[in-house]
Amino acid sequence: MFRQHVWMALLLMAPALPLQAADGRTGRGLTEIPDPELSLMRGRYTVGGNSVAWFGVTMVSQWQAGNGSALQGALTLAMDFRGGATPKLSFQPSVHVTAADAPLPESQGRHIDSSGLANASGLVQSVQVAGDGNAARNVTTLTVRDGAVPALHDDGPRSLSAQGAGASASAVLDGNQVRLQLQVDGRGLVQQWIRNGSVGQGIALAGDGQIASNQLRLELVRDTVGSNLPLSQNVVQAIAMNRGMGPGR
Repeated sequence: MFRQHVWMALLLMAPALPLQAADGRTGRGLTEIPDPELSLMRGRYTVGGNSVAWFGVTMVSQWQAGNGSALQGALTLAMDFRGGATPKLSFQPSVHVTAADAPLPESQGRHIDSSGLANASGLVQSVQVAGDGNAARNVTTLTVRDGAVPALHDDGPRSLSAQGAGASASAVLDGNQVRLQLQVDGRGLVQQWIRNGSVGQGIALAGDGQIASNQLRLELVRDTVGSNLPLSQNVVQAIAMNRGMGPGR
């Protein structure tokens, strides 16, 4: 059962120190804030009190291994809140593994531990690399808009996986979490997730000549009539989608 409130994470600006120009001026009138002062600003931003009509998530992960193997995974999750307390849900997964005949380059003695990401809360992006000639990129975008709600497609399976030559790809909707994962035995992990109190992307590569990327797109459509769910939680924490969720574990 998905929770009514939808939380999103954004790091924008609230002053951490009293505003005072670097040259000692008191700030009367309009004064441009210098870069050193801007660098000390941090905080949060709340979208507003409008109601949520529709919420969508798109995840895309890709990994080109050093021997030519290719792993791809994608999923879309959509929640239509216009019907009442229980949203209408759509989940569409897609995974693909193309194995190469060539063996993977040697990577003896290299090890990456990403287990700590399981305890991370809020919005998380992680890149860990042990090797040469690798490329890794995490991208997250958030769109908040008013307007038409996208049409929901028929529900797909709640999980989908593919394997080949020591490589695997999976996309899963499991209770209160969504995850997309690409893995090559002994070479690391490329993953994205939304779970209890956390939204994240992680890339861990233990090898040479690998290219990996994560894209996470979040979209929220507001109901300007205000007849539905209040967007009342500010969102430095993340997205919580299930009833009874507490702090991230």
